[in-house]
Amino acid sequence: MAYSAALYALSPLLGLRLWREQVPGYSRGQRLGVHLGTLPKAPRLWLHCASVGEVRAARPLIEALLAHYPQHGLLLTTMTATGAQQAQAIIDEQHDPARLAHCFLPMDFPGAARRFVRRVKPALAIMFETELWPNLLHACRCLDVPVAVVNGRLSPRAFSRYQKITPLMVGALGNVSWLAAKSPADAQRFEALGCVPEKTAIVGSLKFEQASPEAAHDESKRLLDSWGNRPVWVAGSTRDGEEALLLDAHRRLLERFPDALLVMAPRHPQRFDEVAALCSAQRFETCRRSQGQRVAAGTQVYLGDTLGELGLLYGAGQVAFVGGSLVPLGGHNVLEPAALGKPVLSGPFTENFADVTEPLQAAGALTVVEDVAALVRALEARLDDSDRCREEGQAGIRVIKAHQGALARTLDGLATLIGT
Repeated sequence: MAYSAALYALSPLLGLRLWREQVPGYSRGQRLGVHLGTLPKAPRLWLHCASVGEVRAARPLIEALLAHYPQHGLLLTTMTATGAQQAQAIIDEQHDPARLAHCFLPMDFPGAARRFVRRVKPALAIMFETELWPNLLHACRCLDVPVAVVNGRLSPRAFSRYQKITPLMVGALGNVSWLAAKSPADAQRFEALGCVPEKTAIVGSLKFEQASPEAAHDESKRLLDSWGNRPVWVAGSTRDGEEALLLDAHRRLLERFPDALLVMAPRHPQRFDEVAALCSAQRFETCRRSQGQRVAAGTQVYLGDTLGELGLLYGAGQVAFVGGSLVPLGGHNVLEPAALGKPVLSGPFTENFADVTEPLQAAGALTVVEDVAALVRALEARLDDSDRCREEGQAGIRVIKAHQGALARTLDGLATLIGT
């Protein structure tokens, strides 16, 4: 098979990448389908999420599966270290390792895929969004494991890439028992790549199901109160090449609001030190959350260089900017700050999240800015008008409530595959 041959040829590069994506306590053998650690009890459901964003979006589904199927265990798999850490945080909260566990997904070599599926023996394999690994899906079919794709999304850019390998995608999607697409456009793209229409349902986005616990609001308020009465804006999930633009915007903002505080949370932990160095090189008074440094009157940038606290940080600002969008990377999840009742700003590159950005923008809860100058104007307008912030924040909450229901529809579809 040409696909597998290409994987073997690229294995040194793939191995190097995955070598870096490692967490203490996990065997690197998991990348080859061995040494998976202690698995949850059987019968066992398997849910795969690529990275941290998908794990966060899947959390309502994780909790619902555990509640609806108390006789089942649930295995989470991820590809990245940050995804593993996010999964472990959820596991730690559940306090029942017999029901919920995590390991890394093996590389999609035929042997590794077969070993993994044989060892896990899932009653159902659930792939989140666009995780379509041909050899793993083929191994599931050979071992009579039904496969569901949930929160299925396929951006126009990804669709264009997959069209170049349509025969491979036809084979992979042929192993899918049920696909829950986020939108009619996503469903059409999957069907164009070979998914059988009778196996496709349009259920909406699970991202709208994310809750905003009151405890998070309280903790965010305590953090904000500790900073004093000053304007605060939060830039979350920032990416390489974007932080310099955001610091430029903050420098301009300080001319109008000299005591403004930028809370910046880079997307990837391996870049925390790099971003801290950038802030220092740009001569911003900076303190780092990971080091327990406290915000003083002269602090201009607070670096949120920790994992699992993005919601807490969003909640502590008056305005939220969601990164990966001022640079052409497709954006990140704008619903997290919207669910906290914050006015949301984003750059123009949001195609990966069009299903959630479009309704928020239509309701006036999300403002798209084209460049740094537009970002500064948008920040000034909101930091100057608390009523506007409140109105935009409430509009976002209304949009989220209006679009909920995907979780119930997803569970109904999965029930036909899981049985009783």
